[in-house]
Amino acid sequence: MMIIGVDYHPSFQAIAFFVEETGECGEQELNHSDGQAEKFYRDLKQRGIGVRVGMEATGYSRWFERLLAELGFEVWMGDPAEIKAKRVKKRKTDREDARLLLKLMLENNFPQVWVPGPENRDLRQLLWHRHRLVQMRTRIMNQLQALAMNEGYRWKKKLFSEQGRAQLEKLALAPWGSRRRQELLELLDRMNPTIEELTAAVEQEARKQPEALRLMTHPGVGPLTALAYVLIIGTPTRFQRGKQIGTYVGMIPCEESSARKQRLGHISKQGNSLLRFLLVEAAQAATRSHPDWRRRYMHLAMRRHKSIAKVAMGRRLAIRLYWMWRNGCEYSQSLEFGSYAGQLGTGHGAK
Repeated sequence: MMIIGVDYHPSFQAIAFFVEETGECGEQELNHSDGQAEKFYRDLKQRGIGVRVGMEATGYSRWFERLLAELGFEVWMGDPAEIKAKRVKKRKTDREDARLLLKLMLENNFPQVWVPGPENRDLRQLLWHRHRLVQMRTRIMNQLQALAMNEGYRWKKKLFSEQGRAQLEKLALAPWGSRRRQELLELLDRMNPTIEELTAAVEQEARKQPEALRLMTHPGVGPLTALAYVLIIGTPTRFQRGKQIGTYVGMIPCEESSARKQRLGHISKQGNSLLRFLLVEAAQAATRSHPDWRRRYMHLAMRRHKSIAKVAMGRRLAIRLYWMWRNGCEYSQSLEFGSYAGQLGTGHGAK
């Protein structure tokens, strides 16, 4: 068995390895573009050497993970924050990082994290693709609103109705302003069918997930939020308490308290930004449609601020969905906002 600590970068990787049977150890730098890294691991496979690779969870490494899975090698993904906390020396280089990863693996002190499967990752691409296209459409619509307002018309949502669009097209604009209006409208016409198609695909995938269907019984939670929650959380057994969900999605405030003085800052934003956005949007939808959620939101908004209240309600929704999923039950009003809400054994809603 060869144990390898990999400090991964998009163009190369620095490795530190140790062979258990012989005690051999060494360091090497492998380039990606010329196939050096792939050749190195394929040679190990041909020689019949078992390999365990440890690396920090990072981006742009899908091809490398697929290669290791194809070769049948064991892969450990580590939490970058915990690995950084375990670094003793103040000297940081690629070689030092690879040595640290190898050391943690040999000491059985490697902070592994949950890694989603290929199907999960592919469905996340669907969610991200739709989200980015919606953001692009919003920017286009904002530009069209700006064109109308510069001509003295403030139609808001009516601008994108059939009548509003006809009035927008009739506005007398200068040549470049007219071209900008025409091309923005053409972009909008091309994007709307694509977004509708992706939305239908999200709804179809959500219907295939029993957990997503259960979460959709909660007020304000639609197929998009439910599917994103199921894909990103993965399994509720990863978390022992509901409060850990708030930490995982990055919706708890940063804290630097000392000498009995509590100092809270902005939310950490350490989790998935898409899920955090969807949770806040879903919480606002629940606030508009559900009296209990509206009452709690107004109470928080009067005490603090609207933006703080929105995030707090989004965090509360994340915890509520966690207990619904973990207890295997649908939404019920019987345990709204109680201190005992969602505890195991209390049956959060009807099963």
